[in-house]
Amino acid sequence: MEQTTFFTLGQRVHSSTDPRRVGTVKFVGNVEGYSGTWVGVDWDNEGDGKHDGSINGVRYLQGRSQNSASFLRPQNLSLGISLLQALKLRYQSQSTEQDEDEMYVLSASNKRVSVQLLGKDKIQDKLSRFEELTSASISYLGVSTPGDPAEISASVPNLKELDLMGNLITDWKDVGTICEQLPHLVALNLSNNLMTQNITGLPLLKAIRVLVLNSTGINWSQVEILEHSLPVIEELHLMGNNISSIKPTSSSTVQGFDSLRLLNLEDNCLAEWDDILKLSQLKSLEQLYLNKNKLTCIFYPDKNKIQEFLSNHESCEESYFPFQNLRCLLLGSNEINDLASIDSLNTFPKLIDIRFSDNPIADPGRGGLPRFVLIARLAKVEMLNGSEISARERKESEIRYVRLVMSKLLDNPEEINCLHPRFVELKNFYGIEDERPSVGAAGPQKMASGLLSITLKCVASSVGEKLPLTKKLPATTTVGKLKALCESFFKLKSLKLKLFLQEEGSPLPMLLDDEMATLMDMGIGNESTIIVDEES
Repeated sequence: MEQTTFFTLGQRVHSSTDPRRVGTVKFVGNVEGYSGTWVGVDWDNEGDGKHDGSINGVRYLQGRSQNSASFLRPQNLSLGISLLQALKLRYQSQSTEQDEDEMYVLSASNKRVSVQLLGKDKIQDKLSRFEELTSASISYLGVSTPGDPAEISASVPNLKELDLMGNLITDWKDVGTICEQLPHLVALNLSNNLMTQNITGLPLLKAIRVLVLNSTGINWSQVEILEHSLPVIEELHLMGNNISSIKPTSSSTVQGFDSLRLLNLEDNCLAEWDDILKLSQLKSLEQLYLNKNKLTCIFYPDKNKIQEFLSNHESCEESYFPFQNLRCLLLGSNEINDLASIDSLNTFPKLIDIRFSDNPIADPGRGGLPRFVLIARLAKVEMLNGSEISARERKESEIRYVRLVMSKLLDNPEEINCLHPRFVELKNFYGIEDERPSVGAAGPQKMASGLLSITLKCVASSVGEKLPLTKKLPATTTVGKLKALCESFFKLKSLKLKLFLQEEGSPLPMLLDDEMATLMDMGIGNESTIIVDEES
């Protein structure tokens, strides 16, 4: 039975056999060489199709990629179901015999052992009573319409959290209808629903505090329109929307969002820090997620720019500071590669949690800074790359950093002040004296910073397990010399060695690949651990 009259271009559909296979109708009609009517769909997941929209040299639609499009008979596609139908399907349908068969674990002899869920009947009974539901997940069930509004409010009056990810909702008016009928709804997830550009007519969403709009196709202009309907929004997630700029509509900075504490802009296309500064007047903003963008540098406005900003914005209070309540800034997987960006983070008034992983400046493998240098340069940070900085790690990192700078730049004080703004402060704080090797033949030469206690762990697979050794070594010992010593300590004469510095809080050890560099040059401090491995 063909249903061509139901399908229109731009309509969202899913496969009748798989509601997770979602796409957009791009063609309805005849295909040369094939009988009947066909519906051309461009699937959201590029691998779900068979071609790019052309068959036998004739193009019927333009797919997103070479394998994102396919043609199907109308009966093989679904236009979706209502919100209440999805709730009944998820929470009121009984487990089939096949479902029960799937609930098993494998025994030691690889046989199926059925799993019995304690209290399963009671849980199922509670979930089936919609009036008791406070949280519901109906993701990827093909929801395309709210259905009867009155029926929604009567069926699930106490719903507080609703997950609608991966459905077929496109119209913001439908979102408004759902929210109006759920007065207690505080959290709504619309991720992977391709929303229309038109947001007009959206009512005031008085209770929504968390809104997730990842991969919905929303742009910043629409976000500014949404703000008028979200008076108490606290968390706004906008991942994966190809947002490349932030252009406020009525001012040079983003206004409103008075309650917004968390803004998630991960996995977008933001490349200019000037765009991020347009968010600096969001006074309640505590967490800003910018991982996986294209930022190359960051900076904090100087006093002159702040004063200029205040004079141009009469609505701002005299006590205004950019990002005045920001505590967490995630900048992982960008393209930041300069020291000034690192040092500028000290200027943010309350910033204590930073992610910098997978940036060139923070990747020792690409010539970036090791963790201990980042800690030393960032005075107020308590959490770095998801790992807490203990008081001990901070102290050891700052001392190592001072000694590293002293070993390289002691004769260039101007360069020290320019490139290492915290050096003098830290040197004085820890009372580290300038120490130089004595010159002349009167007795042995004094080492630059005495002896270091180093623990050596041999993990070379070809020689088996060996107990760690702790040795006192001069800070001027080179990496090459240490390799030779390790050959002797662990009897590894026939192996070519690699050395790694194991740092607290760092997920991977740092390769020591410069054989001429000294332990001091590498910033290796007292009680450090070095891993001894063999070349593969």
